[in-house]
Amino acid sequence: MAKKTVPTFDEFHSGSYGDRWPSLREALLGEVRYETLEEGLLRPYHLDAASANAARALGVVPGDRVLDMCAAPGGKTLVLALALAGTGELVSNELSDARRARLSRVLDEHLPEALRAAVRVTGRDATRWGLHEPEAYDRILLDAPCSSDRHLLGKPELLKEWTPARPKQLAFRQHALLCAGFDALRPGGTLAYCTCALSPCENDGVVEKLLKSRKGKVEVLAAEIPDTEPTTYGRIALPDRANGSGPLYCALIGKKAG
Repeated sequence: MAKKTVPTFDEFHSGSYGDRWPSLREALLGEVRYETLEEGLLRPYHLDAASANAARALGVVPGDRVLDMCAAPGGKTLVLALALAGTGELVSNELSDARRARLSRVLDEHLPEALRAAVRVTGRDATRWGLHEPEAYDRILLDAPCSSDRHLLGKPELLKEWTPARPKQLAFRQHALLCAGFDALRPGGTLAYCTCALSPCENDGVVEKLLKSRKGKVEVLAAEIPDTEPTTYGRIALPDRANGSGPLYCALIGKKAG
C-alpha cells in the first residue's frame, strides 16, 4: 500500500485559496499595515489595523459589562477600554503568566487612571468561563489562540514542523473556548469570534460547530468591518486585498433571548 502523502503548508492553503494563494502568500511575507491608537491613551500603541477593526465591530458602548477572553498582548483590550470610557466593566483575561504580565504592563502604561480602573485582569482557564459566570456579559471578545500563519510563514524553522494536524487540533480548543464564551453571554448580547488563521476549519468551521452544539440559541449577526471580504459566517481581512493588514477572521454571534 502506498504511503499517504502529507500536504505541505503551501499545498494545504492552496486547497482553500486556489489560484489566489501565490499572491496571498507574497502579501503575507510583506509589511503589516499597523494602526496607531493614540487619542485617549497615555502613549501611542500600534496594532494590526484589522485587529483594531475587529474589536470595534463588537460594538461596545459605555456601561457594558465586557469580557476579553484571551487578551494578551492587549491591543484589543485597549480598543474596548476606550469604547467603555471608564464606565461599566472590562475583564481582560490571559491564562499564561508571562503573557498576563505583559498584558498588565501594556494596560498600565497606556490607559489613563480613569479608564484603567474599569479594567480587571484575570488568569482563568477560559474554556470553563461559562461555568464560572453563566450569562453574565453584554459583549465578549474571543481572539482565540490559532495557527498564526503569517508568523509561521516568516519563520522557516517553525514552518518545517507544521502539519495539517495543527489547525485541526487548534479547532477543538477554539470550539471549547467559543462554547464557554457563548455560555457566558447574556441573551441579546454579542460575541466576536476572531482568529489570525487562514484555514476555514479554524474560522467558519468553528462557528458551524457552535451552531450545532448550541442549536436554536445562536444567531449569526451581520458585521460591517472595513477592508474585509465575506465568508460563510463572518468576514476576513487578507493582506493581499486589505492593504497589508490581516489575516484576521471575525464572526459576530448573538444569543437569542429566551
